[in-house]
Amino acid sequence: MDLNSAILAPSAGNEPPDVFSPYNLKLNRGVASYSLQHQFNGNFSYQLPFGNGQRFGSGASGVVDRLIGGWQWNGIVNAQGGFPFTPLAGSNISGTGDANQSDTPNWNPNFKGPVILGKPDQWFDPNAFVMPTAGTFGNVARGSLRGPGLVSFDTSLFKRVRISEELNLQFRAEAFNVFNHANFSYPNQIVFSGNGYSSSAGVISTTATTSRQIQFALKLQF
Repeated sequence: MDLNSAILAPSAGNEPPDVFSPYNLKLNRGVASYSLQHQFNGNFSYQLPFGNGQRFGSGASGVVDRLIGGWQWNGIVNAQGGFPFTPLAGSNISGTGDANQSDTPNWNPNFKGPVILGKPDQWFDPNAFVMPTAGTFGNVARGSLRGPGLVSFDTSLFKRVRISEELNLQFRAEAFNVFNHANFSYPNQIVFSGNGYSSSAGVISTTATTSRQIQFALKLQF
């Protein structure tokens, strides 16, 4: 919990850029923009059992041993929940004069059903909110909703070829987001356009990670 996670830096784009009111900082108390409820990170590195002295091809020598030996398989897996974000009214309804439009709406007391719809074309239901009375602050707290989670798996194959006692050549084949999983960024937080609901409220237009990327490299070690 904090009052603002990036008041001096633009890195926390999932929260209002300003405090709601410098005269009542309690209004801004909420979940920090970098807070994750769940996160799992893991990695592995496995020397493949091929080549001279290994389980498979233990008697290999010469060119055969150079081809099948020295392979290493690596992987990194990351799975996490979504970052918090704050629905915004879309205008300075409180009348503070803040040009960054950091005001939040009110919760709709007559709304029934799930607020989070979980679809990229509408992550949350804007009908869950109503515009506050002019001159007042909305009662939706900062960081009250959660955006999409993230799942990513990267893998690589390394092959070491010994050239001399001091020189080694390493071949690397690397794949990022190998399953091409779509990881979406946070949604458009602005709920209202004028006095009506915005057609882009809750719409996700960007991804948090790239599509599958594959690259090859040679590395000389000395």
